[in-house]
Amino acid sequence: MKMLTATIDGKGIDIVEGTRLLDLLDSKRDLSYSSDPIVAAKVNGRLASLQEHLHGNAEIETVRLTSALGKRVYRKSLCFLLCYASALIAPERTLIIGHSLGDGFYFRYRDGDSPDTPRLKAVMQCAINEDMPIELVELTADEALAYSREHNLQETINLLDTANSSSYTFARLGTCLEMHYEPMLPSARYLEIWELRDYEDGLLLRYPQSRDPFRLMPFVDNPLLFSVFRENKRYAGILGLTSLGDLNRKTAEGSIQKTIMLSEALQRRRISDISRMIRDRGDVKVVFIAGPSSSGKTTFSLKLSDELRVDGFEPVKISLDDYYLTPDKVPLDEYGEKDYEVLESLDLPLFRKQIGDLIAGREVHPASFSFRTKTASLSSESVRMGESSILVIEGIHGLNPDLIPDIPEENIFRVYISALTQVNLDTRSRISTTDNRILRRMIRDSRTRGFNAVETLSRWPSVERGEKNHIFPFQNNADVMINSALEYEMGVIKPYAVPLLKSVAKESGDSYTTARRLLDFLEFVYPIPSDLVPPDSLLREFIGGSVYGAI
Repeated sequence: MKMLTATIDGKGIDIVEGTRLLDLLDSKRDLSYSSDPIVAAKVNGRLASLQEHLHGNAEIETVRLTSALGKRVYRKSLCFLLCYASALIAPERTLIIGHSLGDGFYFRYRDGDSPDTPRLKAVMQCAINEDMPIELVELTADEALAYSREHNLQETINLLDTANSSSYTFARLGTCLEMHYEPMLPSARYLEIWELRDYEDGLLLRYPQSRDPFRLMPFVDNPLLFSVFRENKRYAGILGLTSLGDLNRKTAEGSIQKTIMLSEALQRRRISDISRMIRDRGDVKVVFIAGPSSSGKTTFSLKLSDELRVDGFEPVKISLDDYYLTPDKVPLDEYGEKDYEVLESLDLPLFRKQIGDLIAGREVHPASFSFRTKTASLSSESVRMGESSILVIEGIHGLNPDLIPDIPEENIFRVYISALTQVNLDTRSRISTTDNRILRRMIRDSRTRGFNAVETLSRWPSVERGEKNHIFPFQNNADVMINSALEYEMGVIKPYAVPLLKSVAKESGDSYTTARRLLDFLEFVYPIPSDLVPPDSLLREFIGGSVYGAI
């Protein structure tokens, strides 16, 4: 019997090799949701399920349900519970996870038929009441493929065919199995707060938001956002690419360049459509482009400007990033940190005056802000609007009505842009839109802003708080939404992201935990050479080499 040393939240104890985390932390657990129970643990910096066993000395940090990591574990487990219920009541049908939508995840059946929502809810609640355990099991590659074929999990089959491992870890709830990418709760009992409702042709599985983890917020629909996902589903059909396994197969077969060209053409067509919408409105003077961090606002604004030129306009481009205040003037957030996500972090008096001058036909020297030196100045070059000019203003606050409150509505056209990942990891697991944006931003920060990976990852919680408070509430103000995510981009991002993620040391805390999780995910992705990416691609904003220059 080999003994190990474990440190649990700073307190050292001796344990037997092979001890399960769940047993080790059992005395510290409370199964009631309201007690904010332990739902996972960081073991030597890596986020682990409580069902895992220890095979070496370990520094263990417990993870509570309402923490950022705990909420991720909760949401992943909740999705698995729904898949279990579906497999139990309708084993002949395949439930496919879709995209996130507000405070929930959208699911649909492959056959397109309506779900039996009341029965699904009843089975889910029964599993919670019975405290059904979620276990981890090891399957050989043949066993994993056999199960996936038996249950028509085609996206999972495609991934297994390209992952080429001898064995895989699966989560098990009852007789339902799912590939285990991220930690899950040890049992269903914790899953007390959720809602399952019919939505369009599928289901919406809702969960508590970060701002109030102990209750569901009132439902707020996002029809415009859903329409973008529906459009991208059609695009995925054109590309023949709905899951990571599809992407890997095209990469391995050497047909990825055609996929890249078609993906870019579809996005270009959408941008052209938006330009024609602006032209057909007839009285638009200002186009506002807004979206969360790393959604590609800058390149999109340049590509839209090209289309507007074709449609007879003379675009004058303005970036809100150039109107940031110097650090000594930026307001602090509730944690005492500089809050660059709030509207007040911009030099609003200067911005409003200059936009007013431009619309009035006066010449201005636009603002300029250096992210490397954190200094603000005025551009040496002046701009003036002519008879056919149109302002194209991009920035995270572009849809906030308080940005410039006195421009007539008939003169404004608003565009919301976000990187809405459409490619699934497999049948029951999605690729997070947030993870896509984190990787984009990390690569760009390293290349253009002098930030290392730790700085980007450590800032991300503040970025997310700002988005939830200052960007997402205004997304339905948009006249149109566009998805900037390219179906092939994860393969291009991988070679840039992996070295940056590997540079994050264990001492970096949550940043290291996030880096390890992203590295584990990227193990499944086949790399795609960046020289296949067109020079005018929106993806070039992050990896470099854009025809639009240094952006």
